[in-house]
Amino acid sequence: MNDQDLKGMYPAVILPMDKSYRPDYDAFGDYLEWLIGQKAAGFAINMDTGEGPQLSPDERRRVAEKAVEVANGRVFVLGGVMGATTGGAVETARMYAEVGVDGLVVFPNAAFRNEPLDPRIPVDYHKAIAEASGLPIVLFQLAPIFGGVNFSRETLERLLEIPEVIGIKEASFDAEYFTYTVETVQMSGRPITVLTGNDRFVAESILLGATGGLLGFGAIGCKLVAEMLEVANAGRLDEVAALRPRLAAFAQVIYQDPMLDYRARCKVALAHVGVIDHRLTYVRPPMLQIEEKESEQIRQALVEAGMLGESVAAA
Repeated sequence: MNDQDLKGMYPAVILPMDKSYRPDYDAFGDYLEWLIGQKAAGFAINMDTGEGPQLSPDERRRVAEKAVEVANGRVFVLGGVMGATTGGAVETARMYAEVGVDGLVVFPNAAFRNEPLDPRIPVDYHKAIAEASGLPIVLFQLAPIFGGVNFSRETLERLLEIPEVIGIKEASFDAEYFTYTVETVQMSGRPITVLTGNDRFVAESILLGATGGLLGFGAIGCKLVAEMLEVANAGRLDEVAALRPRLAAFAQVIYQDPMLDYRARCKVALAHVGVIDHRLTYVRPPMLQIEEKESEQIRQALVEAGMLGESVAAA
């Protein structure tokens, strides 16, 4: 896996769950196969979208094993790494290496929210994960609403010096900070891929320099973003602008307030298009399930995005 491999769309995938909040791994495998048909360049597993922080270590491993099995070398698998301590994150990273994932997406640790943040904290954390796993790393700049942190330029510069770092998922949800991050990456002189994680302004972030995407919205809107990235990376920026209204309108429904309900909305949307069963759209408490009124709004948004035919919608 190298820097060029990350150009494209990497959906942060959902994990189908039944009413008892048990993962359905067979349905998960079918869903991943569907994503390959939706032009996914790879899967980002055990991310927030897939309820990774709420899964047990055994569940995370089973998710990784199923993803590697389905991918079968056709697309890449990126595993979300999180841990209360460096040791916990290292243990997860080693598990991924054993299973055979292609790379890691390293979640910001709670210690990163220290102000002012000593750059040694995130740098040492990422280095330990890299050394323990030997796998390529995608940095994760995450908006505070999701429990993350926006790195200072000094911290980013030092993180970008780590040889295993090949990309950054930029999910600040702040256009000004996104631009600042792209500039910092360009100043590093290394071929680091900027993956937009900004679901509320996907087209804009692509026009501002992202050449790939790692998005929760991609769990349902993978093909829409993949096609936008294809034309952007071919230099046809006018087509990006033309595609924007359709994608943005749908993304705004999935990422409306309260924003953290997006993962439940993605599951309901996938049930509407027939990718997963409606009985597998549950999310683990304390997050809430989607009620019927909002489910209908999601169905209508799918119709308007051209992802659900009127005849199917009326059935």
